[in-house]
Amino acid sequence: MNIQESIIKGIQLAFQNTFNADISIDQLALAPTRKEFKGTYTFVVFPFLKISQTTPEATATLIGDYLKSSVDAVSDYNVVKGFLNLELNNLIWLDVFAQLFSNPNIGQLPPNGQRVMVEYSSPNTNKPLHLGHLRNNFLGYSVAEILKANGYEVIKANLVNDRGIHICKSMVAYQHFGNQETPETAGLKGDHLAGKYYVLFDQEYKKQQAALISSGLSEEEAKKNAPILLEAQEMLRKWEAHDEAVVTLWNRMNQWVYAGFEQTYNRMGVDFDKFYYESDTYLLGKDIVEEGLEKGVFFKKENGSVWVDLTAEGLDEKLVLRGDGTSVYITQDMGTADLKYQDYRIDKSVYVVGNEQDYHFDVLYKIMRKLGRPYGDGLYHLSYGMVDLPTGKMKSREGTVVDADELMEEMVATAESHTKELGKIEGFSPDQATELYEMLGLGALKYFLLKVDPKKRMLFNPQESIEFQGNTGPFIQYSHARIASILRKAGQIGVDYKHADFSKISKLEDSEAALIFILNDFEKKIELAGQEYSPSVLAQYLFDLAKEYNRFYAEMPIFLENDDSVVAFRVALSELTSKTIKKGMSLLGIHVPDRM
Repeated sequence: MNIQESIIKGIQLAFQNTFNADISIDQLALAPTRKEFKGTYTFVVFPFLKISQTTPEATATLIGDYLKSSVDAVSDYNVVKGFLNLELNNLIWLDVFAQLFSNPNIGQLPPNGQRVMVEYSSPNTNKPLHLGHLRNNFLGYSVAEILKANGYEVIKANLVNDRGIHICKSMVAYQHFGNQETPETAGLKGDHLAGKYYVLFDQEYKKQQAALISSGLSEEEAKKNAPILLEAQEMLRKWEAHDEAVVTLWNRMNQWVYAGFEQTYNRMGVDFDKFYYESDTYLLGKDIVEEGLEKGVFFKKENGSVWVDLTAEGLDEKLVLRGDGTSVYITQDMGTADLKYQDYRIDKSVYVVGNEQDYHFDVLYKIMRKLGRPYGDGLYHLSYGMVDLPTGKMKSREGTVVDADELMEEMVATAESHTKELGKIEGFSPDQATELYEMLGLGALKYFLLKVDPKKRMLFNPQESIEFQGNTGPFIQYSHARIASILRKAGQIGVDYKHADFSKISKLEDSEAALIFILNDFEKKIELAGQEYSPSVLAQYLFDLAKEYNRFYAEMPIFLENDDSVVAFRVALSELTSKTIKKGMSLLGIHVPDRM
């Protein structure tokens, strides 16, 4: 039984013995005591005043008296209105520390027997990845790692949008303006080359619209009849008819893009277990439409189109198949959902997709549940807000996106200049310095994008993200490097902290107890981050831990202490903090340096 469990059990007994009331354990909860009050945990008595039949202050005092006399962990208490703030015996944290320090699998919960797929990235093969994709990829990767730490078997999936009119736009522009250019002859990554022609298509499309409008067509007519758009539409029809020349060009340009994506993914530090391609899945789902009609989940209108009525679920009627028998997005998404289950028999499926698709996924999940799919209740849309920059909104077709490759390069360069300014690379070889800049630049970028609740729209500030003070990745990375330095010194002077007897410690300082308290919360925070699909929970925890360690470091001079057992304990406490930071940051996809 851990400290919190023993206190809650004590509160349950307090109600039995003091108020003659039986209250189940799951009705009782502790919260961390607010910083301005003395104490570690707080119990709120207001919900129980009907049972105690007395004032909030009297109720809290009676429970506090009982706990002080009956629960070893509670040394004292104070009452603020209906808040019972419990002060703990500091030495109780030594037992907690000993358990944490001896755990070889810190931050890893036992297997839970469940399998989950996390689908993220989902790029289009007509352009490179941009800032919005960075948030998506970092979120997807981190959530997958957090779910692994929660005991799930995780499959990371990427559904690549490799077909459609937008892909044909890049292909048509390449036919017009490409002159057989390749990534090698252009000196460009393949995804950047495809993106170049997507922009060129838009420029030519606008020119043709202007010419048609000046010849007397309305704006709407000009948009529909611009020759280059008609070419792209015809190309899509040819692709669907397996025209050899079109499919050959499509394959060629896609391979360029995939080679470019692979470089970007490698630098991002994200990976995938399974790739799905829309070119393989876009015809799926029509059999599900037939099944839905048979089950009475779908209905057919006079024009032959098939619909689902979701008004009882608070939505409206939704088209699932056109009257001419062609698919809509929801058709293929139904088919792909079934395909994922057939491939992996997953219990949960997490889709990491921007919040502009909230309605679409609400409809999809309601349909799959109405169809009685075994995985239906495990479908979850990890909806995230857009990322803005001080310069405003990004538009791919106009070439105004913040390119992911360029932004990562810029972040590493900023980390280099900032680190040199602060003189934190003394004694580094050029290769070691380059590795450190990469670690800091990408760590700053990832942490800044992950520390915000995914649901919130956010403003990315590159300069703020790289600071070594405040709630940033480099602050936590620097804290880890500081601890690594302490551990190296301990090794040099022969401190045998790994085999020390911590029971010899007769007193625990407040900053030591506070550090153990937050270390003890690590796995609870991993659980919470997994339940909420939110790396921001873990990011905040790691920032709080790094702050708490720096307070301990400032208040407790480790190597100036005369008592060898205290020195060994403080070094061991430092190592446990280091391991926790390293594990926690790895769940965010961030590496931490041992030297700075």
